[in-house]
Amino acid sequence: MAGAPARSSARGAAIVSESGRLGRLRAGQNRGLGKSGQTAEIVERKADGETILKGLQSIFQERGMTESVHTWQDHGYLATYINKNGSFANLRIYPHGLVLLDLQSYDGDAQGKEVDSLLNKVEERMKELSQDSTERVKRLPPIVRGGAIDRYWPTADGRLVEYDIDEVVYDEDSPYQNIKILHSKQFGNILILSGDVNLAESDLAYTRAIMGSGKEDYTGKDVLILGGGDGGILCEIVKLKPKMVTMVEIDQMVIDGCKKYMRKTCGDVLDNLKGDCYQVLIEDCIPVLKRYAKEGREFDYVINDLTAVPISTSPEEDSTWEFLRLILDLSMKVLKQDGKYFTQGNCVNLTEALSLYEEQLGHLYCPVEFSKEIVCVPSYLELWVFYTVWKKAKP
Repeated sequence: MAGAPARSSARGAAIVSESGRLGRLRAGQNRGLGKSGQTAEIVERKADGETILKGLQSIFQERGMTESVHTWQDHGYLATYINKNGSFANLRIYPHGLVLLDLQSYDGDAQGKEVDSLLNKVEERMKELSQDSTERVKRLPPIVRGGAIDRYWPTADGRLVEYDIDEVVYDEDSPYQNIKILHSKQFGNILILSGDVNLAESDLAYTRAIMGSGKEDYTGKDVLILGGGDGGILCEIVKLKPKMVTMVEIDQMVIDGCKKYMRKTCGDVLDNLKGDCYQVLIEDCIPVLKRYAKEGREFDYVINDLTAVPISTSPEEDSTWEFLRLILDLSMKVLKQDGKYFTQGNCVNLTEALSLYEEQLGHLYCPVEFSKEIVCVPSYLELWVFYTVWKKAKP
């Protein structure tokens, strides 16, 4: 939808009774791209719902807001306040002490200041109602909705993160996925594929981890990279004087975007699809792996940079697990007996999905062993698990 973006911010108070019952006042605000709003959290004794309603009503009435109050027996109050400028507030008071206040506005800095003033008044009034029982005040930043730049990307375990994105550098749809490169003040350019944060220019830690964290000697070795269209792995391995690196990436448009806008990550290795010790194949990796297996071709290292371990814990219902198992089996077929297979896992908090992945390793065509490492990847804002897999020694 075209038009000016809206911004939402929240300000709240958590209310705790002496008996330990917890209530929460959260005032939210949607508004234009003006000065940032804030969220306050106040910890206090539980107040009577009717007292809170009457105590806050005058704040909205003084601003000429139209009031509508709904009352439910045993379910508290819902009060809606509508302003002439289009902003509105919903005040929900639950009988057990939970109080929610959400404000939304759609404009620039003027309404933003007005909402800030209103929230300050609400916070002051709540302190008056609770008198000396306030223990904590906390303010949170606003949420921007409908902006030209989407700054919100959830973590793998479902927590909302706001990035400091200030520019859309690249945004194209390939036959396979949406490709975005966004600029972050902290992390540099960030590659985002179909809504998933893949890699930022700050994320050398990811590249090093999926290469074995500096414990491997790539000199004179044959290496196969599956995916890796950002060029980070290829760039780092080429520096280590391998015999030959073959990278198989299905999406030319990822390479095109990254070689122009992710050069801190890929250097110049993507400028040409062939170099002295590397080649880039623009192909689906599955037919390539099958071809190599049929030819009896083997590699010292196979690095799978295709996809993270699926979040779903139902392999029978999620085709991504089937794809993952196929890649694992084919990779083992082209891996030398003393070779190593590197791949990412997922967020360290997704213990069930990671355990399921480890179970899959026990069902490959050949017996394998594995180790794992937990690494902090800067732009992910969560700890990430990486796996090393190798074939068991033959008796």
